[in-house]
Amino acid sequence: MAVISIEPAEMNSPAVDPLIVMQQGEITLKGEFLWGSNYTFLVDVELGGEVLLAVYKPTRGEHRLWDFPAASLARREVAAYLVSETLEWNFVPLTAYRDSAPLGPGSLQHFVEHDPDYHYFNFSTEDLQRLLPVVVFDLLINNADRKGSHILRDPDGHLWLIDHGLCFHAQDKLRTVIWDFVGETIPDDICENLKRFHKQLSGRQFDSSELATGLLPYINSAELRALAQRAAQLIGDGRLPAPDPKHRSYPWPQI
Repeated sequence: MAVISIEPAEMNSPAVDPLIVMQQGEITLKGEFLWGSNYTFLVDVELGGEVLLAVYKPTRGEHRLWDFPAASLARREVAAYLVSETLEWNFVPLTAYRDSAPLGPGSLQHFVEHDPDYHYFNFSTEDLQRLLPVVVFDLLINNADRKGSHILRDPDGHLWLIDHGLCFHAQDKLRTVIWDFVGETIPDDICENLKRFHKQLSGRQFDSSELATGLLPYINSAELRALAQRAAQLIGDGRLPAPDPKHRSYPWPQI
């Protein structure tokens, strides 16, 4: 489970925990990403001599959506990181929410070095075969916007998932380009992760569990209950579903 509450950083320490840097460091704007519907910036985050390159998404720059609560997308980015960490899947780069930042409150996410021209639609066969756990993750968090460019491969070959502002809705909103594994069985090790995750969100007092307490600043209680229900359904079904013909199952644009 990712640490939610932290103590002030020890400034004389030879190395500061990256999470503390992200949560407490001084933010310096470096540039703006010009694609996408929401304002997004490249920043340096510095604390105690440690500097992280990060992506800053201020809440005030979010495009208003009819089906998601206003000023909630940056917080959902953090919730996706916390879920990934709880599952121990290491999919989502280090992400934190900052109340104080140059353009107001928003999310900070560690920037992943990658080739932007290498994405889902031109992945190698080997990389495509690694995406089954990604499908499970997107089903669990109810990702309404899994575009092909939202899966990054770093220089070491690790696959990272980004852009989770449109996740965790209580209603079914799944929209993804990854439908490669329809009908396949969810592997046992992934099911075990899901069972451990669901156990933390089950029972009468689930919303006071450590996991729930960590998530509730970022998603509401109805969304938290829906998250628990989706985990239970994935465990019960044991297989990956096909696109729902009654709903739009693909994002737009797809890259």
